Amino acid sequence: MKQSFFSIFFLTLAFSFAATNPTVKSSSNLDNDNLQNPGYWQQHVDYTMSIDMDVNTYQYNGTQTLVYTNNSPDVLNHVYYHLYFNAFQPGSEMDVRSRTIADPDGRVRDRISKLSPEEIGYIHVNSLKQNGENITYNTVGTVLEVDLAKPIQPGEQVTFDMVFDAQVPIQIRRSGRNNSEDVALSMAQWYPKLAEYDFEGWHADPYIGREFLGVWGDFDVTINIDKNYTIGGTGYLQNPEDIGHGYTTEKVKKTKGDKLSWHFKAPNVHDFTWAADPAYAHDTMQVPDGPLLHFFYKKDMPKDNLENWKKLQPKAVELMQYYSEHIGKYPYQQYSIIQGGDGGMEYGMCTLIVGKGDFNGLFSVTAHEMAHSWFQFVLATNELEHAWMDEGFTSYIDEWSKNDILHKNLANPNKGAYQSYIYLAKSGMEQPLTTQADRFEYNRAYSISSYSKGDVFLAQLGYVIGQDNLKKAIKKYFNDFKFTHPRPIDIIRSAEKVSGLELDWYLIDFAETTNTIDYGVKAIDGNSVTLERIGLMPMPIDLTVTYTDGSTEDFYIPLQMMRGEKPTQATIIGDWAWAYPTYTFKTTKPVSSVQIDPKELMADVNKENNKM
Repeated sequence: MKQSFFSIFFLTLAFSFAATNPTVKSSSNLDNDNLQNPGYWQQHVDYTMSIDMDVNTYQYNGTQTLVYTNNSPDVLNHVYYHLYFNAFQPGSEMDVRSRTIADPDGRVRDRISKLSPEEIGYIHVNSLKQNGENITYNTVGTVLEVDLAKPIQPGEQVTFDMVFDAQVPIQIRRSGRNNSEDVALSMAQWYPKLAEYDFEGWHADPYIGREFLGVWGDFDVTINIDKNYTIGGTGYLQNPEDIGHGYTTEKVKKTKGDKLSWHFKAPNVHDFTWAADPAYAHDTMQVPDGPLLHFFYKKDMPKDNLENWKKLQPKAVELMQYYSEHIGKYPYQQYSIIQGGDGGMEYGMCTLIVGKGDFNGLFSVTAHEMAHSWFQFVLATNELEHAWMDEGFTSYIDEWSKNDILHKNLANPNKGAYQSYIYLAKSGMEQPLTTQADRFEYNRAYSISSYSKGDVFLAQLGYVIGQDNLKKAIKKYFNDFKFTHPRPIDIIRSAEKVSGLELDWYLIDFAETTNTIDYGVKAIDGNSVTLERIGLMPMPIDLTVTYTDGSTEDFYIPLQMMRGEKPTQATIIGDWAWAYPTYTFKTTKPVSSVQIDPKELMADVNKENNKM
C-alpha cells in the first residue's frame, strides 16, 4: 500500500536514487499492493556519510547527514542511535555477559576486559542537529538517547546532521582490526546507526552478543583511506576511474596525496559494511542473468588457500543461481565475498568470512552467508526477536544447496538439524523460539534453537503441507515480504495460502512453546492398529503398514485442526483430533508391523516407539 503522506521531495529523491540502479526498488516508494498485510508501514532513512581513516591509529573522523521519514501513524518525541563499537570496552554489557554466562563464546571470553585504551572500540558523537538546530543527547553504553528539538509528526521528514569520531577495536566479534587472518579492517557496525521504530515501538537494544535490525533506506558513503588499501563491501563504487584496485580495466586517473576517496552508493538496504586491506586480491565473476560477484582475499596466503579461493568462484556462481531459483531472484547487481571478520557474517550485498582452511569449509561458510542475502537481508527479520527465521531458514536452504551442487544425494540434507534439535529438546536447556536472543541462558541453547530448530521448522513444514507446497510457500513468502521486516506469522500465512490448510497451531506449538512431538505405535491386533500421542504437540501422521503377506501400504492421518490434507499418494483415513490420546484404524489385511514417519521428517523426540 503506497503511503499517501509522502512529500513530493521525498518521492523525487527516491525515484532518482532507484533509477541509478533500476533492479532495486527504493523502499521509500515501497509498493505494498502485493503484501499480505495491507496496513503495513515501515520507516525510511537516507544516509550520506564521509569518513577519513587513519590506518596507523585505526581512528577515523566522520560526518553524517541522515534524512528520516516518519511513515508511522505516531508522533515521535525522541530517537535512538546504535553505537556498536562501544561494546568493545572493558565493563561493557558484551564484556560482562561474556564473563558471566555459563558457556561463553570462545571468540569473546574475557578478551574485551583486557583491552587497552589504544585497543578498544568507540564511537563518540561530537555534535547533532535536527533541521539545523542543536539537540541534546546522551550516550548510554551502545545506545545514543536523543531528545528532539521538535516532535516528528506522522508523514514528516527531518534531517539530522552529526559529527563523530571513532576507533576500530581489536577484532573480537564480527568487526574490528587485524583479525586472526591478519585482515586489516573488518568494518561492520562502524557508524552511528539509527534504531528501528515499528508497530512494536523503538528497538534501541544494547549490543550484547546477538545480531541486528536496521531501517531500510539509501546510503551514500565516501571513505578516505590510504591509497594502498583495497576496499570491498556494500554498494556500487561510483568512481572506479579514480580508484582502480580491480574495479575497472580502464586507465586510472592519477591522484595527489597519500589517500583515495572511495565513493559508494547502496540503494534500498538496511546496513552498510566494508573491509579493507593492502594485500587484497580482487577477482570478479559474472553470474549469467545475475549479479557480478566480487572476491576479496589476501594474496599473501599459502598456495593451497589461494587455490581454494579460485576454486570457490564458479561454485559461488552456482550458489547464486540456486538461491535465485529456489527462493527468488537476487535483487541487486553485485555481491561480494570478502575475507575478514571472525567466522562468517552476512551483510548488505556482501559477507565477511574467514579465508583459510580447506575448500569444503570455505564453500560451506560461503553457502550459508550468501543464503542470508535472502533470509535476513532482503527478508529483514528482527534478528533479536526472531533469530530462527534468518539463521534457521538460511540453514535449511544452504544444506539443500550443498546437497544439490556437490551432488551428495542425501535423502534428508537437514537430518543433522533434526538431531541437534532433538538433543536440545531432551537436554532441559531449551527455551521457546520466542525468547529474545540475548536472553537465552546458554549460548548453546541459542545456537541450536536459532540454527537447528529454525531449520527444522521449515523442513518439517514440508512434511506438514507437502514438499511441493513448501517450495511454493518459500517463493511466495519472498515475493510478498521482500524489502520489509517479516514476522513469524508471515511465513505461516504464505504457507496457508499456498496449501489451503490451517497452520496457526504449528507456529504456536513449535515456536512459542517447548512442547515436543512424540507419537508411538501402541498395539497391533490382527488388522487393527492403535497409535498414541505422548507429546503435547499435535501433528498429522504418515505411516507405513507391512502386512503378513509381505506387502506394504502407506497411510496418511490428517490432523483435524488443519482442516484439510496435504497432497499425498498414501491412503487417507479419518482425521485425528488432538485431544484424543489414542487413534485406532483397521486395515484390509492382517498386519505384521507399523512404522510411523518412515522418512523421519517429523521431529519426533522418541523414535524408538515409532515402530512395532
